[in-house]
Amino acid sequence: MVERRLPSDEARELLSLVREIAAREIAPGAAEEEAAGHFPRALFRLLSASGLLGLPYDSAHGGGDQPYTVYLQVLEELAAARLTVGLGVSVHTLSCHALAAFGSAEQRAAHLPAMLGGGLLGAYCLSEPSSGSDAAALRTRAVRDGGDWVLDGTKAWITHGGIADFYTVMARTGGEGPGGITAFLVPGDAPGLSAAAPERKMGLKGSPTAQVHLDGVRVPDARRIGAEGQGFAIALAALDSGRLGIAACAVGVARAALDTAVSYARERRQFGRPIADFQGLRFLLADMATQVEAGRALYLEAARLRDEGRPFGKQAAMAKLFCSDAAMRVTTDAVQVLGGYGYTADFPVERLLREAKVLQIVEGTNQIQRVVIARHLAGPESR
Repeated sequence: MVERRLPSDEARELLSLVREIAAREIAPGAAEEEAAGHFPRALFRLLSASGLLGLPYDSAHGGGDQPYTVYLQVLEELAAARLTVGLGVSVHTLSCHALAAFGSAEQRAAHLPAMLGGGLLGAYCLSEPSSGSDAAALRTRAVRDGGDWVLDGTKAWITHGGIADFYTVMARTGGEGPGGITAFLVPGDAPGLSAAAPERKMGLKGSPTAQVHLDGVRVPDARRIGAEGQGFAIALAALDSGRLGIAACAVGVARAALDTAVSYARERRQFGRPIADFQGLRFLLADMATQVEAGRALYLEAARLRDEGRPFGKQAAMAKLFCSDAAMRVTTDAVQVLGGYGYTADFPVERLLREAKVLQIVEGTNQIQRVVIARHLAGPESR
């Protein structure tokens, strides 16, 4: 059990509820459902009904009024049980950010209650087949037609692509570069919106990742979020918060691997003793535990800055970088602790290792995180 510093009795009750749901509804079927590539849609409806899909947002619109320090610890618990669930909640929260932070009062009143607590599931559409790290080079275009916008293009690597109830879509409404991008809230059942077959991935197989095609998708101007040309700034603001979600999920995955390794080392006997008695392995476990604790401290410090309304972009990039790299190291070492058994699907650490890898890639590769951190330290690169 993780010793957590929580700000209120309400937060402690919330974490207790999350641990109960994780133990009863998520963890028991995680391995089997991941192997089968099953996405637990009914579980996400349960999470919504339990108030877990809108935790950091305003209660006036159906949110949970929770600080990010609490919300991220919820994500950690969910990801420790099954990354498909923790990451799914993080992506849904990311998908709501544009409307919650930049939408008009009328837009928030019209859409947020259903998005935050009405059983809906969101997706965030920024990347494209030819623009990943260079997100400002996106080609999906939105053209005004009277009181509507008509969207055409293809988005790539979309978590919940094909199953989402709404998509926060960045499209080009002006010239080249970041200043020509605008954000839109697109219904999942909009005519002309479709998804390709899900990608066949190394891990995280229960979470559908797919290209999303927009072929003459018509949305009213009332679904434009923010001003024309503000979309890229909206996207980056969402990603700063989203990176903290990935960091918390990474710590959850690492913690699950550590717990499995410690339990195994206590029970597995060689040379007449538990292998946890051997110094080489004890030091390995100590290093793994230190990385988990350090990662949690880093994402929580970034979250405190966010909760205080202070700049946190550098710390968010650091947290995403460190926590996902740590998850990769910890899961690799957990496989080593279990030896041959760690390489089999009979134990969870091989799955955790495969899942940890994607966290170094999504929502900005770790190379991009280093670019972001360096810019905060030394300023923009010379041109």
